[in-house]
Amino acid sequence: MELFRQKLKAINLGNRDFAEDLRAQGTEVYHLEWEPPARGKKELIDILNLIEDDPEIEKANKIALEKYFNSQPVLVSIGIAREVIPGMDEDTLLHAGPPITWEKMSGPLRGAVIGALIYEGRANTPEEAEKLAKSGKIKFSPCHEHNAVGPMAGVISPSMPVFIVHNVTHGNYAYCTLNEGLGKVLRYGAFSDEVINRLRWMEKVLAPGLKKAIELSGGIDLKTIIAQALHMGDELHNRNKAGTSLFIRNIAPYLVKAGLPDSELVDILNFINSNDHFFLNLSMPAAKVMLDAAHNIPKSTLVTTMARNGTEFGIRVSGLGNRWFTGPAQMIKGLLFPGFKEEDCNPDIGDSAITETAGFGGFAMAAAIAIVQFVGGTPEDALNYSRKMYEITIAENRVFQIPIFGFRGTPTGIDIRKVLSKNILPQINTGIAHREAGIGQVGAGLVNPPWECFEKALLAWKEQYLGE
Repeated sequence: MELFRQKLKAINLGNRDFAEDLRAQGTEVYHLEWEPPARGKKELIDILNLIEDDPEIEKANKIALEKYFNSQPVLVSIGIAREVIPGMDEDTLLHAGPPITWEKMSGPLRGAVIGALIYEGRANTPEEAEKLAKSGKIKFSPCHEHNAVGPMAGVISPSMPVFIVHNVTHGNYAYCTLNEGLGKVLRYGAFSDEVINRLRWMEKVLAPGLKKAIELSGGIDLKTIIAQALHMGDELHNRNKAGTSLFIRNIAPYLVKAGLPDSELVDILNFINSNDHFFLNLSMPAAKVMLDAAHNIPKSTLVTTMARNGTEFGIRVSGLGNRWFTGPAQMIKGLLFPGFKEEDCNPDIGDSAITETAGFGGFAMAAAIAIVQFVGGTPEDALNYSRKMYEITIAENRVFQIPIFGFRGTPTGIDIRKVLSKNILPQINTGIAHREAGIGQVGAGLVNPPWECFEKALLAWKEQYLGE
């Protein structure tokens, strides 16, 4: 009877409206955010119950993660895209995200295609480039299907110089363009004369100089740089200040030894030094080459690709081969540059979510608390995002660490089972492109993949391995 003499306190599960009704009556309420596994979808719950502790899945995921953890990404050279990227030819343009046609492309991706065709000399005006893109003479293909990655629009054209990253443990390679900087750049869909001239300087001066220096160095260990940068306040997706600084320290002596003309040496060092995001285009292929080693492990539920083309978001799963599982690209919530508003923004775009897939980027925001000044939120938000990602991942990283968590390894190895059973979507921080072609970057923020990607992947896994 003592219980009934006490003041009533309530715990409310699920629907917040019930809690508000009780508060309106003066009752003290603790609201618990809760929903049933897999958002209450019985078919998904049945599959999850069936495979939750499946020893064959656990073994497959362990094999995949071991391949990832044992990978050693090394920057070995720079090459021309058509000469080094598998399946690349003069009529191919690679793009970020899952497969897409010109008709369905978003503004920034169309803008990057237009700019690439002008850069290649295939068109003289935006109108000519658009006509060529529509003609069927140009083949569009995802970067990820050619061992490559591209930030934002992700367009790689035949003449573009690309970093060559070698996984010396497993022998596979990954490729990525060189970073142009922020604002009005090709990867954000801009294609003005300024953009094209910068790309040509990168092709004629920056890339050859860096190529000589990289090859003189004997190769640059990217895994070590990423690990160090995490200790220095980067998360290696939207904050690359430390990574870029460490790269300059590694490459500068070899740039000097390369015997470049003084004016070119100064321009190259100034360009890299003025671009805090330069290392992004190295952290991405490093992540790609490690995750590709973990791909195609039968029965594995490990996510090895997350990528967006500005229209759709797509994932690929180790045990499901090269099939894409897609849903609509989501709108990004964050901080916009002065003069822009929400209706200017394009949905989520880019291959840079490969960093989160590999266990850094948005998963390591607790290591880069200052990033909230760029993407929005509070320092506590940054800590909580990383804490939450441990719930949907299989392991803690052996090399990449978060100092503020007592050097705990970053959450690594997204498991589609955990995403669905816990109703927690991966956390991504990213740039924001203007929805219209030709304008460029308008801000940065936070976003999650669509639920549908993981639901489709689980259903496909069940069909492939358990049958109907």
